[in-house]
Amino acid sequence: MFSSCIFLVTSFLIILQCFHASACGANCPDKPVLTPSRLVVKYGDPASATCVACQKDCLPVNESVIDMEVPVGERSTNGTTVNWTVDHLRLWDSDPKCYYTDKNDKQCCSALSVTVYQPPQSVSISLNQSGPLTEHTEYILQCSVQKVAPIQNLVVTFYKGNTQLGTMHGDSTQKTPVNKLFTWNFNTSKEDNGAQFWCDAKLELGPEGPQPPPVVKSNYLTATVHYGPELKVSADPPPITITRGNNLNLTCLAEGNPEPSYRWTLPSNKGYSSGTSLIVQSVDYQDEGQYVCTVSSKLKTIHVKFNVQVKASIWPYIIVVIVVVALLLSLIFFVYKRNRSRTN
Repeated sequence: MFSSCIFLVTSFLIILQCFHASACGANCPDKPVLTPSRLVVKYGDPASATCVACQKDCLPVNESVIDMEVPVGERSTNGTTVNWTVDHLRLWDSDPKCYYTDKNDKQCCSALSVTVYQPPQSVSISLNQSGPLTEHTEYILQCSVQKVAPIQNLVVTFYKGNTQLGTMHGDSTQKTPVNKLFTWNFNTSKEDNGAQFWCDAKLELGPEGPQPPPVVKSNYLTATVHYGPELKVSADPPPITITRGNNLNLTCLAEGNPEPSYRWTLPSNKGYSSGTSLIVQSVDYQDEGQYVCTVSSKLKTIHVKFNVQVKASIWPYIIVVIVVVALLLSLIFFVYKRNRSRTN
């Protein structure tokens, strides 16, 4: 019976203390001072704080109630100072209060701001589709952050190589660990082929938090982008005139991923090609006409058209002129010599 009474009295005192802490005022002139004023603790780590209840309003001490309302841990009071310690803080939402009652039986308190955090358990990056990407198409990068708290302090950054693409922030006030998927839209270009995309998640907990802030990086995602073919030569080159008997050399070059294929269409079957190049040896009049290079890939097909004209060689005419001139000179020399011999 006696033990039951003690239990009831103890319970009443605890309830009374809770009543004091929850009903106390925060605008009194001689407020309790907490050190630190804000506590940032990793989940499961030890924590402690000290409260100086007042400078004068709670004196004499034996006439005031001076204490801290804490959900876990141990507290000890020495005069106007209250010390609170906990070996392993495993509460996500705690609101310790230090309070006292003055000589007029008015309550005054200060609350300790406690942030319990947990860095992301893992961070990974992915795309909204599998397989190669296509140039000039919009895709979505997805950064998955697992079991992080508090989410409102989380900053996620997307990267391409060493270039920062953008940042996103957590938008929830939930204090317990959550999983969150952040997304970033981007348009592909051929320069993205082989680029490495990644993201990181950082808890920015203020000056009271760990420095530097805890950061967890994702894996690297290497992009394969299909593009082209893109011509490295003119699609409509100027007409080509070549002398009969000379060799014709044509080049058709393009860039793309996957590597494009080349096919040549000729006026005759005389030439031979090695992909980007075509050679026709000792051209003749039947080799005159249009040469078409067809460049193809899975994405598109393009054509390059060469118009070739074959002209006669001038060397036979030059040789005839030389022979005629030589004959004329021989004739002139013969006449001159004959006339001179008659004169003598």
